[in-house]
Amino acid sequence: MKKRIFVLYTGGTIGMQQSGQGLQPDTALAGSALQPYADQLDFDWHIMQPLIDSSALTVQNWRDWLAILAEKIPQYDGILVLHGTDTMAYTANLLALALQGLDKPVVLTGSQLPFNAPDSDAPHNLAAAVALLECDDTPQVSIVFNGKQYPAVGSSKVSTETAAGFDNPHFGALAEWTATDGWKRVAEARLPDAVAPKLRLPDTAAKVVCHTLIPGFAATALAESLDTGRAGAVIVQSYGHGNAPDDAGFIEAVRRYTGRGGLLLNISQAAQGCVAAVYAQGSALRAAGAVSGGKCNLETATALLTLALSEGWTASQLADELQRLRLTETAPA
Repeated sequence: MKKRIFVLYTGGTIGMQQSGQGLQPDTALAGSALQPYADQLDFDWHIMQPLIDSSALTVQNWRDWLAILAEKIPQYDGILVLHGTDTMAYTANLLALALQGLDKPVVLTGSQLPFNAPDSDAPHNLAAAVALLECDDTPQVSIVFNGKQYPAVGSSKVSTETAAGFDNPHFGALAEWTATDGWKRVAEARLPDAVAPKLRLPDTAAKVVCHTLIPGFAATALAESLDTGRAGAVIVQSYGHGNAPDDAGFIEAVRRYTGRGGLLLNISQAAQGCVAAVYAQGSALRAAGAVSGGKCNLETATALLTLALSEGWTASQLADELQRLRLTETAPA
């Protein structure tokens, strides 16, 4: 019997058509894009209303999509999510963390050019995604793009200029695909420690912000934001292994923020950076209550903190989840 695949079409460049204001999402993609594969798999489409440009993504979108997926996953052999590239990595990370105990493959893909555009990468990406769903039953969320499969956790959009739009700097590609040879596994899946099936729904009231440290005024501005802002969780993109200025005002602001229950996750600006207790320069930030994010990238950090706020995690619970995901090896200092 053919596998049954549920297709969640959220919008994005892959199905866009030209308008007077530029490219806009369109429903026409559903009528033809997967027809060439109808003899291999059975597809059931769900077209979101409205379709969105993924730069307009909200937490409510995530909630809506998760509600649909939670209902459909038990009924199908796999899930294909068609998504815009701008925030695809954010959604992939959120799905990977929210769909606890997943037992089916969930594949996200899209394209840099519309499906019907000259030299579009969309048909290639769709062919690869379909081939993966046909041959692989690994229960994980992954991104398929430019002939590669990337694990959701750790993936980022890295280019708007080439077909190689995505990468996973820490964990690399899981498999590579060509139309002639099909999929070839190049690395084992990094599945987190097993957990009981559970759906984590993000709360639209969860307020997460990100601050990037740069030399100069940034630490002072961040300190002011921690004291006056309304964010329940803050991502700090620090330097290297998690190093940051040990300016007394900045460190005290971090201490006040974490002391009143705010979650502050310290991640590296480096694409392949790992926050760890390596340099003394980072010790003051750790001592002030910042959680060390290890190999956590921005997209993973955003999804993780959104869910942490939604479920009322403590800093200790956040650190435990980072270990479960194998982003930190030992308890952060």
